[in-house]
Amino acid sequence: MSNARKLADNLPTEGSLSGRNVIINGNMEIARRGTSQTAAGYGTLDRFVMSLSGATATMTQESFTIGQTDVVGSHKFLKLAVSTGNNNSGVYYKVEAQDAIPFVGKKVTLTYYAKGTSPAAGLQVAIGWYDGSNSSSYASTTVTLTSTWTKYTHTFDVPSINGITLTNVNAYLEVKWAQADTDTGTGAYEVNLAQVQLEAGPQSTPFEHEPYDTTLEKCQRYYQISGTGRTYGIVFNQFTATNAYANQRWWKLMRTAPTITMNSLSNYSVYNTGGAKSKSAVGIGQLSDNSGEFYITTESLGQGTASHLNTNGDAFCWKADAEL
Repeated sequence: MSNARKLADNLPTEGSLSGRNVIINGNMEIARRGTSQTAAGYGTLDRFVMSLSGATATMTQESFTIGQTDVVGSHKFLKLAVSTGNNNSGVYYKVEAQDAIPFVGKKVTLTYYAKGTSPAAGLQVAIGWYDGSNSSSYASTTVTLTSTWTKYTHTFDVPSINGITLTNVNAYLEVKWAQADTDTGTGAYEVNLAQVQLEAGPQSTPFEHEPYDTTLEKCQRYYQISGTGRTYGIVFNQFTATNAYANQRWWKLMRTAPTITMNSLSNYSVYNTGGAKSKSAVGIGQLSDNSGEFYITTESLGQGTASHLNTNGDAFCWKADAEL
């Protein structure tokens, strides 16, 4: 047995880890947006994107039976059920450029467990660069899935970055499990994924199991959401003659200034110590990757008067999205 193989066999899978896996949430544990989606984009598992490109599909977070031995050490997996296929539909993951720069000009190894059914021309598994404007070529292989959980290992030469500007804030290395661009068939297929890992070098190593809180903190660089069970709202602490402001410092520095949304913007009431106040606007201000701001425009509140929004029975929620 080679020294490299011995080293790989002895690497830890939990506890103090090397950080060799650049896939965040590869164990499919974090799903803060929900457990099912039918619209393209981010909607279930954090950091994993569903592409439709004209297809019809549902992506869900699924649970293994506790104690199962097909994918040892995992209790969640991703399921993509495509009812009507189309080219470029599938599951995508975007590795932020700053995490992928060490891969430039080198080999990488992608490992994962999968089962399901493939598109007619096979499931394309590929990696390639995108900088917000330009795409590289893709390094790819084709897989025919079966009904049994199987571990797949692919070693790719990372595509050239010629014509790609990796310093762009929106640059990334894309990993995809998809119906190929040349396959325009509309047949149904299904992809189930677990324990996804992408690492430098031509050698696969054991999957890194990291604490849930560690994975959650990494995900918060790209997406943050408040608790959704509060019906009280926001307490404001800065006032002008007609405006009240509340600053929200993000729990973790975000990738870039996020897009901020609040639920039920038209369904808020404004109160202070004098009772209900009329309002003409409720909204949000995007400040930076470090903080955000909520504001109201209302009748005079009085300098220093405590004020808050009430959601009229709806659960208050804000979301900050800085995804690639």
